[in-house]
Amino acid sequence: MDLSIIIPVYNEGRKVDTDIQMASHFLEENKMSGEIIISDDGSTDNTIKIPDKILTQTKVPVKIIENKTHYGKGHAVRSGILNAHGKIILFIDSGACVPYDNLLPGIEMLREGTCDIAHGSRFLPDSFIMRKKQWYRRILSYSFRKFIQLRMKIPFGLTDTQCGLKMYKKEVALELYGPVKTRGFMFDIEVIRHAEQAGYLIKEFPITWTADMDSRLPVVNTFLDLFSELKKIRDLTWK
Repeated sequence: MDLSIIIPVYNEGRKVDTDIQMASHFLEENKMSGEIIISDDGSTDNTIKIPDKILTQTKVPVKIIENKTHYGKGHAVRSGILNAHGKIILFIDSGACVPYDNLLPGIEMLREGTCDIAHGSRFLPDSFIMRKKQWYRRILSYSFRKFIQLRMKIPFGLTDTQCGLKMYKKEVALELYGPVKTRGFMFDIEVIRHAEQAGYLIKEFPITWTADMDSRLPVVNTFLDLFSELKKIRDLTWK
């Protein structure tokens, strides 16, 4: 199997059908064998009640992982990755923030052995943002990136640790996500720290990105919650 596409979801009932169709079209169009994994994080809407017509029309196998409890995005991504079988495993945010053809450069980087992990980035010179976040989310994002650079010793000159598009060689993904403890939005940082310590090479590639105005990242108490997670990650990974 060439590719596992993991889509972590939480109350994405209005988007998930389209997500499946787009992922399936990408695999078929590029003649890749693969699977689509919908990893639900305790949704309370109709997210996992995917219509039969969507599943029967989709030629690519669709697996649904249902978590009864809402733990956080990190938990949903980890659950999906540990149940994936593709030679390359990736996760991508729900809502088509990134066009699926943007996946191709990252897949090629992994296939050619240019790196072990490929991250999409919104902040490279060739990246293009079609619709920006709300102003207050941009302030939060900028402050977070500065904090990460100063305090978390993020390696590799990475420009966008929180982009919702990351891909891995299968063996790398399984090794890194097995011990992950962070269940919330900061799981990416823990994975990057583990990757650095294991000697894996991460490279970024530019993407076209459109902000999702229906983001699941809460603004209320966000600073306190995120920095609390980061402190725990420092304690877990600092050497």
